[in-house]
Amino acid sequence: MNIAKPTWRQHLLLLVLTLFYIEAFVGRQIMAVMIEPIKAEFGASDGQMGLLTGLAFAIVFALTGLSAGRLADKVSRTKLLAVSALCWGIFTVISGVATGFMMLLIMRMLIAVAESPITAASLSLLADTYPVEQRAFAISCFTSGATISAIIALTLGAHWVEQYGWRDTLFIISIPTALIAFVFYFFMSDPRHLKYGVAQDSIYAQSPIDGSGNFKESTKTLLKLKDYRLLIYASSIATISANAFGMWNATFLVRSHDLTLTQAGMMAGFFGGGAAAIGILLSGYLANRIAQRKGVLWMPLTGHILGWTCMMTYLVWPKGLGDTWFFDNIPFAMVFCALSSFFSVWWFSPSITLLTEIVPKNQRALAISIQTVLVTLLGLGVGPMLVGLLSDILKDVAGSESLRYALIITSSSTLISIVILLRLKSFQAKQALLNQDLINY
Repeated sequence: MNIAKPTWRQHLLLLVLTLFYIEAFVGRQIMAVMIEPIKAEFGASDGQMGLLTGLAFAIVFALTGLSAGRLADKVSRTKLLAVSALCWGIFTVISGVATGFMMLLIMRMLIAVAESPITAASLSLLADTYPVEQRAFAISCFTSGATISAIIALTLGAHWVEQYGWRDTLFIISIPTALIAFVFYFFMSDPRHLKYGVAQDSIYAQSPIDGSGNFKESTKTLLKLKDYRLLIYASSIATISANAFGMWNATFLVRSHDLTLTQAGMMAGFFGGGAAAIGILLSGYLANRIAQRKGVLWMPLTGHILGWTCMMTYLVWPKGLGDTWFFDNIPFAMVFCALSSFFSVWWFSPSITLLTEIVPKNQRALAISIQTVLVTLLGLGVGPMLVGLLSDILKDVAGSESLRYALIITSSSTLISIVILLRLKSFQAKQALLNQDLINY
């Protein structure tokens, strides 16, 4: 089968999907610079803010995410994303007029419902649009939206919060969703029903596993695939550290490095988000090339090891040490923040590309949705909440540095992901030998 090069229609679809992904993650990550003002206004604890910024969102997302993924396998994904964008904007506006902590918490839960189809529907669209050898880079372009949004949320967001307050900031970020919903509904078509963009798949994705069964049976079918299970476990645990760090990094810089909120937001956004954006694009570009020589899991494993090492260095780096070696008003520790962010995202594009190859084509959205639910529940839910709780527990012992030690403990979860990826690498090697023996036989 000849593989046609992607046309401008596919690239336009990728652009719109990425813009919506950026918008959604701006809404998530801007909460990082709203922790202190919301906490002060409503008299909340670090634990309550961990609930607001993570666990409450993640629980609702987990309850609705799998159904949303199954729905994306059955209906027009572009129309589904249009409805998602419209609802996201409405709930974000209502959040800006919240009269208390509980109302804001409920709005965060409704935003989770609106976001639940985004990742599964978008990655499924890209998998149907781009051939395997071009898919990793397309996915990395899309997922770079999460890191680009960090730059927007933590730099512009911190400025807006200080200048206009957190409520008006929520109104500002909700504006683009009306246009995005309009474009999805009236101008974007689902490539599943078109002649262009039908990508050639690997032998795994063409396997005759029935995807027409009910939701429960389809989920059971996917979870019987050992390589799929190991892959989503490793991905989910890796995001505990990443999301906890992303949500609390600006607050950490305020408390442990004596920066203002605007300075902390700009540092976290520029060094953390900027380095992550470069890292995820580079990983997508290199993924297929390195995979041919060292295997698809080489980049995720290398990225986790280097990223965790740099993260630990950043978190234990004393305030003021080496600041004169760098630029004025920029802590030298930000070098290690940038390096950690650069390496830590190397897992995503290769892992998603591998996922689209090992599951049946007609169950991709559901498979991605299962992974997204676990990533959200553990990463966005457990990660920030765990840091908040540990910070409260350690406050009597560590004082103002309790957040530093909470982040160190939580970030060590990356080591578990490394162990799981090594098991997956071993399993794939055994499967390759078995397949080779069958061919020889």
